[in-house]
Amino acid sequence: MSHVTRRASELALDETTVTVLRAALKSTADEVVQAIIDEVPSYANALSGHMGATIRRAVRTALGHYLDLASGNATGGDGGDAAYELGRGEVRDGRSMDALLSAYRVGARVAWRCLAAGAVPAGLPAAEVAKFAELTFAYIDELSAASAAGHADELAARGRAHERHLEHLARDLLAGASPDVLLASAQRAGWQPPVSLTAVLLPAAQARPAYRVLDPSTLVLDDLPDATGVLLVPDADRSHLLRQLTDRTAVAGPARPWTRATASYARAIRARLLSFDIRDTEDHLPELVLSADADAFADLRARALAPLRTLPDATARRLEETLREWLLHQGRRDEVAAALFVHPQTVRYRMSQLRELFPDLASPQRVLELTLAVGLRGG
Repeated sequence: MSHVTRRASELALDETTVTVLRAALKSTADEVVQAIIDEVPSYANALSGHMGATIRRAVRTALGHYLDLASGNATGGDGGDAAYELGRGEVRDGRSMDALLSAYRVGARVAWRCLAAGAVPAGLPAAEVAKFAELTFAYIDELSAASAAGHADELAARGRAHERHLEHLARDLLAGASPDVLLASAQRAGWQPPVSLTAVLLPAAQARPAYRVLDPSTLVLDDLPDATGVLLVPDADRSHLLRQLTDRTAVAGPARPWTRATASYARAIRARLLSFDIRDTEDHLPELVLSADADAFADLRARALAPLRTLPDATARRLEETLREWLLHQGRRDEVAAALFVHPQTVRYRMSQLRELFPDLASPQRVLELTLAVGLRGG
C-alpha cells in the first residue's frame, strides 16, 4: 500500500489524538456495521448473529490498523491481505463485488464522521484535518482494490476448478465409468444430469466454437488423440442439432441415456473410421452394422459367395451385382434390370446362372447370408 503509506508519512497523529480515537474504536465499528446493514440490502441478514460478530471484529481490526498507519506505527500490508481474503469470501458467500464496494463507501463515510468527531476535539490542528481525510479515503480505496483483486482471483480459481470437474466428468462418460462414479463426478461438477446425451465428433479446433451455440450444459473435450474434439449434447433435438453443425466437419452418434454416453461416442468413432462423409450415424445403420466386426464380415462373404470364386473375376462381379439387386428388389425382374441398366432377359439369364451356383437360393438362411454378404457392395 505505497500510496497509503506515503500519505501516512505526511500525517503523524499525536499520542493524545490516537488514544482518544482508539477508545472510540468499538462504537465506531458498531456504527459502521449498523450503517451497512441499513443501507446495503445484501448485508441485511449476512451481518447478524455469529457472522455479524465476526464482521464487527474485522471492522475494528481494520480501523485499528488504520490508526497504526495514521500514527506512523505500521505499513499497509496486513490490511490489504485481510481485504483480499474478504473479497474471496464474498465469492464463497455468493455475493458480487457491487455489494462489498457499497459497504466500503458507506463504511468510509461513517468511519470518517466518527473519527473526525473524535480527532478534532482531541486537538488535531485544522491544517491536518484535510490530510487525515485524504488518508482515510485513500485507505478505503486501497482496501477496495485489494478486495476486488481477491474477488476476481477467487472467481477465476473457481471457474478453472469447475472447468476441470466438467472435463473429468466428460472423460468418465467417454470411458464408460459406472453409474455411481458418474453420479459422483456430476455432483462434483455441479452438472445436472439430463435424460440423454448425444456424442458429436469434430476436429478439435471446431469444438469450442461449436460448443458456444449449443446447450450450455454441453460437455466438451478438445484434446483427444488425432486432434479430435467431442461434444456431449444433453437432450438434443436431433434435426436442430444437425442444422447447427451444418458448417462443421462433424459426425453425430445416437442419443443414449446419459450414463451410456460412451455407446454414442463409440458409434460416432466407428462411423468416422468407416467414412468421413457420414454426418448422422442414424442414416448409416446398415453400413455400421455390417462393419461392426470386419473379420466376421470378411468370413461371411468368403463363405456365402464361395461359388462365385470359381468364375472369372469379371463374371463374378456381374453376377454379384445382379444377386444384390435381386435380393434388394425381392426378385422383381424389371426393377432389377432398371437398377443394372440391362435388359430383363439379361437378368433372366444371369439369375439362371446364379441358381445353378446356389441351388438353395430360396432358403431363408441362404437369403439371409447372401443379403448380408452383398449388403455393402455397390451401395
